[in-house]
Amino acid sequence: MTTNECFSMMATMGWLGWLMPAAVILLLGLGIAALIKYLFAPRSKSDRGVRS
Repeated sequence: MTTNECFSMMATMGWLGWLMPAAVILLLGLGIAALIKYLFAPRSKSDRGVRS
């Protein structure tokens, strides 16, 4: 699908055609940010389940 076809299809859907791709990109970005934070955040002993 070319860019022109994509924009024409979005234009026929009205405001929803522009809102849906923006929402998907936003949710994808937030998911990636949460995954990066989870992977690289320092963990304490209580997070690992170690009892002292």
